[in-house]
Amino acid sequence: MSDLTIAGHFFENVKRYPDKEAIWCDGESMTYSQLSSLCCKYANYLKSRGLCRGDIIGIPMNNSIASVALMLASSALGAGLAPINPTIPVESIEAAFLSGKVKHIIGRQSFFKTFKDDRDKFPGLRLCLDGNLEGIDNFEELLNSGDELPDQTGITGDETFILTMTSGSTGAPKPIELTQINKLKRIKAHVELYDIRESDRILAATPLYHSLAERLVLLPLTIGATSVLLPRFTPNLWLKCVQDQEVTFTIAVSAQLGQIAQLLSSPLAPSITSLRSIVSSSALLEPHVRRELIEKLKCDFHEMYGASEISTATSINFREALNKQQSVGRPLKEADIKIVDDDNKELKHGEVGEIACRTELIFKGYYGQKENTRKAFILFDKADDSEEELRGKGYFKTGDLGKLDEDGYLYFCGRKKELIITGGINVYPNDIDKVVSKLDAVKECAAFSYPDDRLGEVVALALVKKEGMELSKRDVSVYCVRNLADFQQPHYIFFVESLPKNSMGKLVRSKIYEMIKTTL
Repeated sequence: MSDLTIAGHFFENVKRYPDKEAIWCDGESMTYSQLSSLCCKYANYLKSRGLCRGDIIGIPMNNSIASVALMLASSALGAGLAPINPTIPVESIEAAFLSGKVKHIIGRQSFFKTFKDDRDKFPGLRLCLDGNLEGIDNFEELLNSGDELPDQTGITGDETFILTMTSGSTGAPKPIELTQINKLKRIKAHVELYDIRESDRILAATPLYHSLAERLVLLPLTIGATSVLLPRFTPNLWLKCVQDQEVTFTIAVSAQLGQIAQLLSSPLAPSITSLRSIVSSSALLEPHVRRELIEKLKCDFHEMYGASEISTATSINFREALNKQQSVGRPLKEADIKIVDDDNKELKHGEVGEIACRTELIFKGYYGQKENTRKAFILFDKADDSEEELRGKGYFKTGDLGKLDEDGYLYFCGRKKELIITGGINVYPNDIDKVVSKLDAVKECAAFSYPDDRLGEVVALALVKKEGMELSKRDVSVYCVRNLADFQQPHYIFFVESLPKNSMGKLVRSKIYEMIKTTL
C-alpha cells in the first residue's frame, strides 16, 4: 500500500486492527474491517461507473460514516472531492462546482430535486444517497459492489484530494486545493504537536466540508485510533458525546467552546473525565471562558491560530505559558511568521500588521486560479514567482492582523478587512470586543464599522444581552468612556437578538451593518 495516500495508511491499520472500533457517528459504529469494506465498495462502484484518477466529485456533504467512506474511497482512487455546505443556495453550489471543475455529483434527494442538472457542465456520474430518482444511481446498488481492495498503482498522493471552498472579495469561489500529501503532513504535525496516540478517541464536531473536521476525522484512521464524528453540534450533544464515547482529544472552534462553558456552569452538567487535551481554534477565547473550561474539564488546554490555506501555524499550552495568556502561541516547527505593512515590509516586534506565514503545511494553491494564488504570497528573497518558488519560499498573506512579541509569540488582532479607520486612526474591533464583553449583562458583542459623512466611518457596537438582565445604552456608553480610549468610543450602540455567524459558529462582522440597516 502507498504510504503517500491516506487510504494506504488506513488499509495498513485495517490489517493491524481489523476488529478495533474505527469510527462512531450518531449511534452507529464500524470496526476497521467494516469501514474498509464500505470504503472498497464505494471505490469499486465509482470506478465501475467511470470515475478516473484525477476526477473531481462534488457533494453537498453531511457528517456521516458514509461521507468518511467516500473520502477514503477518493483517496484510494486518486480522485478529488469538492465538499460543500448543503444548506447554501443551489445556485451557489453550482458556482462552486464549476470553479472546482466537478465531473461527478453525489447528493441526497432534496438536493437533486432543486439542482438544475446540466450534463454539459457536469458530465459524469450522479449518485443519490437516500432514495430512488429517475436517471440517478442509487446507493443501494453501491452496497452490492465487491469489497476487494482497489488497485492504487500510479497514485502519487499529489493529485487534488480536497477542494475547500472560500470566496474572494468579488464573492467568486476560490477553491483551496489540498493534496493527500498536504493532508498527511498536517496530520503528522498535529500528532507530534499534541502527542496524539493510537489509544485516543478523537472528536470531530464541525462540518465535514471544512478542513478542520476533515483533518480530525482522517487523523485517527491513519494512525490506528478511533474517530468520533458528531452529526451536528449543540453544546448538549457535544458534552453527552464526549462523556459517552470517552473522547480524549479534540479541536473545537471557540464559538462552540463558549456555549460549552456556559453549559458546564449548570449543576446538571455531566462530569467529563476522559479528555486529555483540547485545542481552541477559529477566534480568541475570552479569558474567563478559558478559565472555566480548564477548571471544569481538567485537561491540557491549547489555543491555536491557523487557516485552511496554512493549517495550524501557532499553538500555545496555557498551563505552560502562564504569562502569555492573550497570545495564540508560537509558530510550529514547520512554520515561520512575519508581520508586514501594506507595502509588504516587515514590521518590528509589537507593531500591528498583516500576518504572513511560510509553512511546510501550505496548500497547493487556489485550484485553477494561478493569479489569485500568486497574489496571496510575498517573496522576501525574490528569485521568481513560479509555483514551486511560492510554495517553498513564499509567505502566505492571511488577511489577518496581528503582532509578534520579543519572544516570538503571536497576538491576533482581527481581520484586516474588519479594521475601522476613523479620522485617520486605526481601530481594532477585537480590542473593543474584549473590553465590552466583560460587562456582566453582555452575552456577546461586536464592534463594527458604521458609515459617517465627516469621518468616513466610525465605531458602532452591537450587543446581545443575557436573558433576564438589564442593560441600557447609557450603561454601555458610560462603561466605554471609563474603559476605552477616545478614538475607540462607539458612536452608535445597538441591542440585537443575535450576531451573524457562519456555519462554524464564527462571527461574520461584515454582515452586522447590513443586519442593523434593515431595522432602522
